Amino acid sequence: MTAIVNVKNITFGAGKPLICVPLVGRTLAAISDDARQLAEVQADVIEWRVDHYEAVDNVDAVKAALQQIRAILPQIPLLFTFRSKKEGGEHEMSDEAYFTLNSVIARSGLVDLIDVELFNDETRIRALIDQAHDAGVKVIMSNHDFHKTPTKTEIIARLCRMQTLGADLPKIAVMPQTAHDVLVLLDATLTMKEEYATCPLITMSMGKTGAISRLAGEVFGSAMTFGAARQASAPGQIAVQPLREMLNVLSH
Repeated sequence: MTAIVNVKNITFGAGKPLICVPLVGRTLAAISDDARQLAEVQADVIEWRVDHYEAVDNVDAVKAALQQIRAILPQIPLLFTFRSKKEGGEHEMSDEAYFTLNSVIARSGLVDLIDVELFNDETRIRALIDQAHDAGVKVIMSNHDFHKTPTKTEIIARLCRMQTLGADLPKIAVMPQTAHDVLVLLDATLTMKEEYATCPLITMSMGKTGAISRLAGEVFGSAMTFGAARQASAPGQIAVQPLREMLNVLSH
């Protein structure tokens, strides 16, 4: 039986996929403006993609921005994500700076979840997850392939690896070259859910071809999908309102 994960007032792994909406402003003024707009869109989770922020290399500036975001969005679960350049992010950062930033923020009391990328030093990953869990923060462990869809076996292996490392919510996003690739991702998700998963999963096939995977989570086993408000953070994201309407239709 796959466990559920509770964060504030939401539950991962029960019923319809939750909707996460990215916050991607470059300046503090833009971030605050976008956060006020996101307060109206009824997202389940807000993801601050801090790699878009112009002052991301200044940890104190990041904490100050988070305090503003939290003041505007006090009740909505907040996911903190620095997406590395190698996984499709906007900014280059050293491994040392990456782990320091995430460690400080995980212990800041300002976020509910952090994103930790799978392909990093295992010792550092485990230490960061321990720090997050000690602070009551859940961990989404992620992997993104913007070029292809790995084999079913490889997708499952990566998700299982995330579980072994201590992730609360393993996540993988892959790029399809064909419609068959979308089926590979969905098949891997279902097999993972039925045979190996000990926690809720987050999976998606990106781009226009993979858009169906963002809607079918309740059937195949993905606990969260990503929708766009003003600006998408990955190819294929659907606007929040029609996304929620489609998820409601599919859940009946």
